[in-house]
Amino acid sequence: MTELAAVKAALKTQAVETPSWAYGNSGTRFKVFAQPGVPRTPQEKLDDAAQVHAFTGVAPTVALHIPWDKVEDYAALAKHAEDRGVKLGAINSNTFQDDDYKLGSICHPDAVVRRKALDHLLECVDIMDATGSTDLKLWFADGTNYPGQDDLRARQDRLAEGLAEVYERLGDGQRMLLEYKFFEPAFYSTDVPDWGTAYAHCLKLGEKAQVVVDTGHHAPGTNIEFIVATLLREGKLGGFDFNSRFYADDDLMVGAADPFQLFRIMYEVVRGGGFSPEVAFMLDQCHNIEAKIPAIIRSVMNVQEATAKALLVDRAALGEAQRAGDVLEANAVLMDAYNTDVRPLLREVREEMGLAPDPMGAYRRSGWAAKIAEERVGGQQAGWGA
Repeated sequence: MTELAAVKAALKTQAVETPSWAYGNSGTRFKVFAQPGVPRTPQEKLDDAAQVHAFTGVAPTVALHIPWDKVEDYAALAKHAEDRGVKLGAINSNTFQDDDYKLGSICHPDAVVRRKALDHLLECVDIMDATGSTDLKLWFADGTNYPGQDDLRARQDRLAEGLAEVYERLGDGQRMLLEYKFFEPAFYSTDVPDWGTAYAHCLKLGEKAQVVVDTGHHAPGTNIEFIVATLLREGKLGGFDFNSRFYADDDLMVGAADPFQLFRIMYEVVRGGGFSPEVAFMLDQCHNIEAKIPAIIRSVMNVQEATAKALLVDRAALGEAQRAGDVLEANAVLMDAYNTDVRPLLREVREEMGLAPDPMGAYRRSGWAAKIAEERVGGQQAGWGA
């Protein structure tokens, strides 16, 4: 197989999971802007996700968020997804939208509140059993706003105890993906603020616990690709939540703020053996002012482009330059790949997959946007108010 053929073959196997919540209304803490045609039910979210997969060919799964996507019959929901050509993916918990969680969830000083949060997490594992999902994705808004508000070490003890109980509930083939965020909504201390904290807890829990890297959840200037390389080296990178940020965690479209950073991350994924089913590529975005489905299609394409460039890095030449201590040549090898226009290559890949070469144009011509705007009238649109 030629080098170009190998790159094409790898790109055809890529899978980017889209989030159900990205299809709903969203906004800032000041205002949510509704759009026509937004889904009203989890089933309609899956219908839209199926359109993304139909036009990109590489978005076969959809992450759920509980209770936003709560239904009576999860097996039926999984069947609905399969009938539309997609499958249900990670189950995301929600321990941040309840008055009881004002001072935290599984780190809360009150055992009654901790029990409530843990029961929700265990319910999410039950949902995994019903849907066939393999990943439980955990993000906690837990933290404190003021020095002395709570005992920092005690909160870590509570966190460890809660995670251990959920970990023991996981079945064969299931895993826990622990996310981190250096601030927000807590402003003094966050209980899982960085990759090191997440890694320490996952290491203690065992093989079924791995770290999720959300590309928007870092302080300015953080070298995210170093984190990725380290977690891959340790066998603890469970997946990504892809998005972009400027000043803080904005959940903007992946690759929008710094496409070069996304390329650097994807190079470490390729170099470290992370381009595999064991590392989940997931979007975690909110589309506040842009149309939902086209934004998600564009985001999938951005991940594809960064991946294609990463696959084109001449690793033999790079290694030779690195061993020779040729700093400029080593950098040039990386920049040559990054500066390659991979859009023609990806058009060829899509055509070979039986897809339209331009997913955005094909979606616009499909008439789906007009169809859902006309049909989805009345009822409660998915999303949250502000």
